This record gives sequence, structure tokens and C-alpha cells, in this order.
Amino acid sequence: MVSPEHAVIVTYSLSGNALGEPQERESVHALEKRLTTAIEAAGAGELDGDEFGGGEAVLYAYGPDASRLFAVMEPALRAFPARPGHAVLRYGEADDPTAIERRIDL
Repeated sequence: MVSPEHAVIVTYSLSGNALGEPQERESVHALEKRLTTAIEAAGAGELDGDEFGGGEAVLYAYGPDASRLFAVMEPALRAFPARPGHAVLRYGEADDPTAIERRIDL
């Protein structure tokens, strides 16, 4: 049996227009590089990408254990200056209506 894919979905508020200021987007991309390195080094999953819009930046990471994945990501996420921000840890597949989700403010 294959383990369900868990997720960590991180959202940060941005200033300026709907996509944030250019330096904010650059900072988010730099954060993604740090997260990718940490996640891969720990063998905890993968950072799948980002989405900008509506005054927010959203990062998507997936792996077999949302708690472990978040533990690897947490130091970099908490050090990132954009606020407010939060992470949603989803314990199960995206299409599973019974998947448990836990929100953590950053």
C-alpha cells in the first residue's frame, strides 16, 4: 500500500500590488531555494512551487509525513520576514475529504 501524500502549504502576505513588490518576489524565490536544499537533504519530500496573487505568496511542499516536512521547513519559514504568514499541514491526499488539516501561524 502506498502512503498518502501529505502537504505543507505556506502563505505569506505581500505588500504593494496583487503580486507584491519585485523585491518580495525575489525574497520568496530565495526562500524556496533554501527550503528545497533543506527538504532534499533531509529526504522529507519536495518543494513543488509557488503561486503569487491576491496580495499573497503561496508555497507548496509534498511528502509522506506533513509533520516531518514542516519540521525541516520551519526554521527558514520562521526566519522569513514577511508577515502575517501561516502554514497548513494536510495529513492526506488533496481529494480526501477526511484528511486532517492543522494551521500553524508563523
